[in-house]
Amino acid sequence: MASIGTIARRTFLFGAAAVAGGIAFGVWQVKKDRPNPLQLAEGETALSPFIVIDSDGVIIVTPRADMGQGTQTTLAALVAEELDIAWGDIRVIHGPPSKVYYNHALLADGLPGKAYEHSAWARAFGDALGGVGKLLDLQVTGGSTAMKDGFERMRIVGATARQLLVKAAANRLSVPVGQLKTQDGQVIAPDGTAIPYPDLAAEAAQMEPDDVILRDPSQWRYVGTSMPRLDVPAKTNGTLKYGLDIRLPDMRFASLRKAPFGARGVASYDASAALALDGVDKVVELDSGLAVIASNTWLAMKAVNMIDVDWDMGDGSIDTDTAFAALTQALDTKPNSKMRDDGEADSLPNGATEITADYQVPYLAHSTLEPMNATAWVTADGLEVWAGNQAPLFGRAACAKVAGLHEDRVTLHTPPMGGGFGRRGEIDFMVAATQIATALPGVPVQTVYSREEDLAHDFYRPGAVARLRGAVQDGKPVLFDASVAVQSCTQQVMERWLGFAPSGPDKVAVEGLFNQPYAIPNYRVTGHLADLDIPVGFWRSVGNSHNAIFHECFLDELAIAAGADPLQARLDLMQPEDPVSAKVLAAVRDMSGWTGQTPDGVGRGVAFCHSFGTPVAQVVEVHQTDAGIKIAKVWIACDVGTALDPDNIRAQMEGGCLMGLSSAVGEEVTFKDGQVDQRNYGAYPLMRINSAPDVMVEILQNNPVLGGVGEPGTPPAAPALANAIFDLIGVRIRSFPLGNTVKFVA
Repeated sequence: MASIGTIARRTFLFGAAAVAGGIAFGVWQVKKDRPNPLQLAEGETALSPFIVIDSDGVIIVTPRADMGQGTQTTLAALVAEELDIAWGDIRVIHGPPSKVYYNHALLADGLPGKAYEHSAWARAFGDALGGVGKLLDLQVTGGSTAMKDGFERMRIVGATARQLLVKAAANRLSVPVGQLKTQDGQVIAPDGTAIPYPDLAAEAAQMEPDDVILRDPSQWRYVGTSMPRLDVPAKTNGTLKYGLDIRLPDMRFASLRKAPFGARGVASYDASAALALDGVDKVVELDSGLAVIASNTWLAMKAVNMIDVDWDMGDGSIDTDTAFAALTQALDTKPNSKMRDDGEADSLPNGATEITADYQVPYLAHSTLEPMNATAWVTADGLEVWAGNQAPLFGRAACAKVAGLHEDRVTLHTPPMGGGFGRRGEIDFMVAATQIATALPGVPVQTVYSREEDLAHDFYRPGAVARLRGAVQDGKPVLFDASVAVQSCTQQVMERWLGFAPSGPDKVAVEGLFNQPYAIPNYRVTGHLADLDIPVGFWRSVGNSHNAIFHECFLDELAIAAGADPLQARLDLMQPEDPVSAKVLAAVRDMSGWTGQTPDGVGRGVAFCHSFGTPVAQVVEVHQTDAGIKIAKVWIACDVGTALDPDNIRAQMEGGCLMGLSSAVGEEVTFKDGQVDQRNYGAYPLMRINSAPDVMVEILQNNPVLGGVGEPGTPPAAPALANAIFDLIGVRIRSFPLGNTVKFVA
């Protein structure tokens, strides 16, 4: 199998624009001056940075990481569709750090305005803008962009490789290209002669491709169907190697303790008790704290917690009350953005009834089940790092800086991940592992965060507050005025990635509020940024995760105040604004059998969010039991445009929904004197399988664009649950998590 390295020569150029299936597309190009990043083993041939052929067949090199969401399976299916290889023969590896694998869709998704209103011209402009991602090193897995980035690119990769192989066969057999066909990894001549791809690879690699035309969807064998996940067999038999499974000769293990928030670092420490333990090698002082290197992970964790540390706290520390006081104060400052300002939001329409409400959501941890970890090995040749990550180029650059090496002397491997949700887009754990390994050169060291350390030093989903004002008249909402205050994830993450924070309006801070498809005549959304010392980052669905709560819970309040059915009121407002979204809402109404009436002991709530290009509606049903409230059922309708793999889409919608429900029920991070109160799952409970509801998913395909899948299932879940609880008990809960007010049971 191809190994990851820094040298190789072969590159090529895909043709100019082509038209396939009635859809025009700009062919993605690999510039001839861009080196292929794959280092090939003996007997391997690279037809591109994405296709390697050896004696066993084809290896597909994917540009996006797999965190359990099935990304690599669907990306491989896109290649296989055009390349004509049998599904059972597919092998996949993750591409190394390289600009070749930049994410074209990330910047395209950053277009201003509401996604459902984007014209074909705006989408074309976004497509052109996406190329800037190469300049910014955006080899990033995130933002529900893997399929949007790969849908055309990976099919073109497959089609071009197939074309080269056919040309090589035509040259060898002296047969016109048009008389040859391909099937299951072979080129087949009119007389039945079949040449396997491996036999043609070396010749094909010397040829230049022409323009390619992609297959019409009517010819698809893999895309659009539910394919067997490529990662499931290894996960089932335990052979899949996560970052935590890396084992190297003479490996040592490390764990760390970071300083509390606001601390300047270590003032002094006494490590004598830790160093006295048999198997402890070394105590390492880091920029942010201390680490212990030992013979095994558990010993390292025990030892590092035995160190008597005096932290230099300076004059800064964090606590929850002061953080939310600052957020509330920020609502009265000049807004950072006013992304929507329709009608006359300052005045109350004549005869309308005004409704106001304040909402608050907590800070949340990512809490990936595979703890944060990275293995680093400083050798005479440079540095080698193994770390499940979502941003390889940023990670490699940071590790190189810490090690004092040029980036071309750093090799970064990206194994599969046991969850990411944005947390593994950060680089801190790779930097810490590199710092620790440099203290023990020549020896591979695996650094593992304890669960306590992981929860205590996350880059959290920011807490947020919202001040909401609305009005109803003649049975419908006529005013929606929302102000939200939150820390800027975008500014913090960009500062950590690129070394600078973007200025100007922060769209992410108000996504899920300003861009929803409701025709309310007076509709204003302002965003206010609070400057706090709490580290925040991208959490599954980012701003939509809290803004959907504000929007959909308050819209429910308006509908009920107007005497309208909450679902029908949404549908009436949505139909003239975006018929595609309205069909999604109508679908969830029909599949759930929504009537607006629930029997005693049963509550139902509805919520909707248009995020990452995908409209999603959910209905949650709760039951009152003697022991508490049970979340019984969830119905989800979504429209992803083209359903590339229906089972994968269902799985992601279910998983996203359950993550949203889990956060709504009991997840909360609080702070006192610079410390996080929640240090393990006993205090930060995740939803368990016995508490999970039955989930039904319906996939629509009316959307004119390919929407995201990994994140859009999360935003509607929490507000739908809150609305269901109101329907059940008649109490409107405006402060989350809901479990602080009502009791949930499995």
